[in-house]
Amino acid sequence: MSQMEEARKGVITEEMKFVAEKEGIDPEKLRRSVAKGYTVIFRNVRHDWVKPVAVGMGVRVKVNANIGTSRDIVDVEAEIEKAKIAVKYGADTIMDLSTGGDLDAIRKRIMRAVDVPVGTVPIYQAAEEMLAKGKAIIEMSEDDMWNAVEKHFKDGVDYVTIHVGVTKEVVEKMKRTKRIVGMVSRGGTFLAAWILHWGEENPFYRNYDYLLELAKEYDVVLSLGDGLRPGGLPDAGDELQIAELYTIGKLVKRARDFGVQTMVEGPGHVPIDQIPMHIKIAKVATDNAPFYVLGPIVTDIFPGYDHIAGAIGGAIAAMHGADFLCYVTPAEHLGLPDKEHVRLGVIATKLAAHAVNLTRFSEDYMKDYLMSLARGFLDWTRQFELAVDKERFLEIRNKRPTSTEACSMCGDLCAIKLINSMLRGKGEV
Repeated sequence: MSQMEEARKGVITEEMKFVAEKEGIDPEKLRRSVAKGYTVIFRNVRHDWVKPVAVGMGVRVKVNANIGTSRDIVDVEAEIEKAKIAVKYGADTIMDLSTGGDLDAIRKRIMRAVDVPVGTVPIYQAAEEMLAKGKAIIEMSEDDMWNAVEKHFKDGVDYVTIHVGVTKEVVEKMKRTKRIVGMVSRGGTFLAAWILHWGEENPFYRNYDYLLELAKEYDVVLSLGDGLRPGGLPDAGDELQIAELYTIGKLVKRARDFGVQTMVEGPGHVPIDQIPMHIKIAKVATDNAPFYVLGPIVTDIFPGYDHIAGAIGGAIAAMHGADFLCYVTPAEHLGLPDKEHVRLGVIATKLAAHAVNLTRFSEDYMKDYLMSLARGFLDWTRQFELAVDKERFLEIRNKRPTSTEACSMCGDLCAIKLINSMLRGKGEV
């Protein structure tokens, strides 16, 4: 029985108890939110070694980190190390987006390497298996797609992205809608190309009830993918994006009626002034389903710094109701991220999430309060203890040493040191 079904029967599951204690919230309040579909809990029934994580209303904004091989670079050990680095610096979940190598083995190894929920995009595997056989991606059969989904569910994946909203109708609309960037979602593009080639409906949309049956059996959270998210600022909010969103909204309702947990994926590249509107529309269209955003990236002209652009957009999105931030690394738009890119991406996105969480949870605000207190007393040991990235803290401190109790920026001209000295009667300015 799924978490949602249990919640509707008034049962507070062990997963709910775990999450409530970790979040510092009322278990009964969490149960009611899960029952309504406003909050989801990641934990496949077969992934019994994972620590459950909740996303949605009433809980903290969470952070996801994408890792995974590519067809050009298949280094499984490096991807496992990236996963561990991501968790170390605050990622609440990992998505394995591998597209090269033995995908089954890679997925299982990554799931065993970390104790956080793991998500995937099953159609990536279906597509890769076609290429491995020397065939075109559009030659995938419906069975190939469904077999990949069921394989991931059986392996214990906690949530999956399924681009159910890329329907035949919206693909037809693409032919007469002008877009600057087109489609940037790999999974969405695979399905759109398949629809255009065969003239058939998206199998996941046409047989949505079967998808719900599978998800319910393993209690997998369905992340309804934004295959038509804007890949550039000029495309934000166009009719393709909105058409897909409202289709997804209807599918959220069907999933809830079925007792299946769902969340909704969002943009994308969005001008900073449009972010609140995008979040509001998504929440209304999906009846407050947990909203999972990539960024949003607020400018297109800073390749190499997209982790910053994404963190800016993520903080604004979360402040207006986004629940789950997918990190963006400096390598976005340029290449497969390395370990340092993963670290920077997670920290930037965690910073964005925390900036919002501290306005909602006193425990989170207290961390900042204690850091302010430590700075006020020039207590460097305590500042180090409270710092999220301790290695970076020491790297900068040790690179610019000083003989005073202040830092090397100000030394004896330190404002804090001078005013403290006067107020405590220990010296003169």
